Amino acid sequence: MLSIPDLIRKKRDGGQLTDEEISFIIESVTTKRMQDCQIGAMLMAIWQRGMVAVEIQSLTREMMLSGEVMRWPDEWKRLMVDKHSTGGVGDKVSLVLAPALAACGCKVPMISGRGLAHTGGTLDKLESIPGFNVQQSAEQIQSILASVGCCIVGQTEMLVPADRVLYALRDATSTVDSLPLITGSIMSKKGAESLSALVLDVKFGRAALYKDLESAKQLAQLL
Repeated sequence: MLSIPDLIRKKRDGGQLTDEEISFIIESVTTKRMQDCQIGAMLMAIWQRGMVAVEIQSLTREMMLSGEVMRWPDEWKRLMVDKHSTGGVGDKVSLVLAPALAACGCKVPMISGRGLAHTGGTLDKLESIPGFNVQQSAEQIQSILASVGCCIVGQTEMLVPADRVLYALRDATSTVDSLPLITGSIMSKKGAESLSALVLDVKFGRAALYKDLESAKQLAQLL
């Protein structure tokens, strides 16, 4: 029987987590078997010790599969596109690009995020509009895409629920800038969208999560 404290200790001491262990951790996060303090300890252990490529792949896959993976009508399959920015100040791309792509005939099912560290989140800004609802079911997302071609929504209890929990606790535990955790968070959401094309906008500079080009390149290669 896997033990959450044992897995925290293993990662804290520099061990490599197996696929089975990572699956157990993400399931425990999603089902609330894992306490917030234990999740925070695991996030800090990952932040300190890092993860090798196979761990990151497993983490991303299990986060994606923690909820629904979107299915689209056959006629949409080559039209499903999205982009993701890795965090600077402001939302200068998403709010313009999503409707522009929709106007060109694409379908943009953008699962976005809230604020992390000093950066304001796209969802936080959209929620300042009276009546704007970022929590939509898979059925509602498909209906919106059929109607207007794009949407910007957040993680839900059914759509990448593990990331919803980890995303908030990364901010609270100062583990936002962990390369494995950033990669898992971004790519699990985009994987759940079942896309045919994805553009990644990796920022660096004084206002971004990563301050220098080399760190940004490392993140871009991981993504």
